[in-house]
Amino acid sequence: MENKLESAYRLFSLMNEDNLGYIYRGNFTDEITENILKLTEANLQHEESRNKIKKRIYSIMVEGLQNITRHQHADDVDLEKIEETFGIFVIQKIDDYYFITTGNVVDNDNIPPLKELLEKINSLSKDELKEFYKKVLTEGEMSDKGGAGLGLIDMARKSGNKLFYKFRKIDDSHSYFYLHTVPVVESSKIDEKKIFDTINNIINVHSLLNKNNFLLIYNGEFSQESSVNLLGAIKGHITTSVSLKNKLFYVIVEMLQNIVKHGSMTEENLANPGVFVIGEDNKYFYILTGNFIDKSESHLLLNKLKQINEYSIDELEIQYSKILFDFNVDDEKKTGLGFIDIRLKSQNKLTFSVKDYNDKLDFLLLGSKINKTHGE
Repeated sequence: MENKLESAYRLFSLMNEDNLGYIYRGNFTDEITENILKLTEANLQHEESRNKIKKRIYSIMVEGLQNITRHQHADDVDLEKIEETFGIFVIQKIDDYYFITTGNVVDNDNIPPLKELLEKINSLSKDELKEFYKKVLTEGEMSDKGGAGLGLIDMARKSGNKLFYKFRKIDDSHSYFYLHTVPVVESSKIDEKKIFDTINNIINVHSLLNKNNFLLIYNGEFSQESSVNLLGAIKGHITTSVSLKNKLFYVIVEMLQNIVKHGSMTEENLANPGVFVIGEDNKYFYILTGNFIDKSESHLLLNKLKQINEYSIDELEIQYSKILFDFNVDDEKKTGLGFIDIRLKSQNKLTFSVKDYNDKLDFLLLGSKINKTHGE
């Protein structure tokens, strides 16, 4: 579990370096796609971006997510052996530009015609793309998964920019296809080298996700509003029994509330910046969070977490009731109720560490795991 925390911190650092905000890695369904769109739309509404760009971003996301859903698995891929079979969706903002990245596995035999199509799309003007779209719509052969490049053509039309892409070889039969779309207005100019650097950074992040089987990552500012939007998206991502899903969701709510209520602001942020991660393996679901705390509070907080781990479950229940119903207990002591609640609900000890950030702030990493077999 300590390694998971270190990976979460590494992920937080990598995502901040390239302003990566929201990542989903896993199987894509219509429900998951809808929740991703809702979360991103809510965040776009919060941003003071131009309406024209917002519409382009949303339209491109719809097309890109549909493309992953249709093509997320190669026909003969061994899902048990190749971790990279999961699709991926990433959204980031650098300066005034939004970058949308999707990824899925492709058969190596399909790469040459796909490259040819992408290069043709990138060579056409706005009017030529419109005519090409009409031609493919009326004359193009339809594949068994739907579409003959119509989605790619439409993404290029809606973005007002080239489609940037990269293939990463998995084995002799399969590669991973990253499609990077940057919607712009007519007067905008993008540094293409910067774009390809961004793709390479996403590939590095993707490798870290595969290694740890991290499924959903949110990096940004945490508030009550953003937490509600995030929780709505998480509901669609968790596919398990009702009882286990309820337990998992309860712990997630508590860990998000911990950031909102007790996280510290940095000089660059008005809300509480941090990271939230969900991962899994054969035995456990993992919920990992990271947020800034005042350096003066670190020692007290670490002692509180250590004490919570030392108690038995029965002792914790007694402590929880004692603190909850003792109206003479000050608010400082009651801040530990959330941590106690997380351990009681998960039935596992908490994992935590603190990283030095600057003279005023530390970065708290907190991890909880839930047994999959105890969900019934």
